[in-house]
Amino acid sequence: MITRLAVFLGSRDGHDPAHVTLANDVGRALAERDIELVYGAGGGGLMGHLSDAVLAHGGRVYGVLPRFMVDREWGRPAGDRIESVVVESMHERKALMAARADAFLTLPGGLGTLEEFFELWTHQTLAVHEKPSGLLNPGGFWDPLLATLDRIVEAGFADRRTVDELVVAPELEDVLAGLEARRGQRA
Repeated sequence: MITRLAVFLGSRDGHDPAHVTLANDVGRALAERDIELVYGAGGGGLMGHLSDAVLAHGGRVYGVLPRFMVDREWGRPAGDRIESVVVESMHERKALMAARADAFLTLPGGLGTLEEFFELWTHQTLAVHEKPSGLLNPGGFWDPLLATLDRIVEAGFADRRTVDELVVAPELEDVLAGLEARRGQRA
């Protein structure tokens, strides 16, 4: 059973208010399921909304922030039900998040979100870890990325099985169920 979920998502709100609603809904759902949020410890954007919602609904948060982001005051301070860890680099941040989490979920976001998603998914394909990755795909947000992944498979640069192991769904319930099923297959 997933007890700690690393979530990658935007440090900005984006233009569509539905993304803020999604972050709030995911935060509430994690707290209600007693799943600890493991995230990049950002206090703004979708990251801030997600962690606020987890905390507002009685959940637990584990945040990992590189020192340079602390110096720029981009983080969320530690507090009741939130553990905040400061590391020296982005690499340490992702490694600590990966070690803490049972699975990885990616919500809408930008370049940093994609960088985190691809690194942890690549590590799975290389057997650095056996934790599943998923994309929450509201309104088809990730459809262009999925089309690109299909093109990569068609061009012979990745196996179909690798792409098919990603859990992709528009609803959180379906993504969580898929991550749980994939996690069970690897245990």
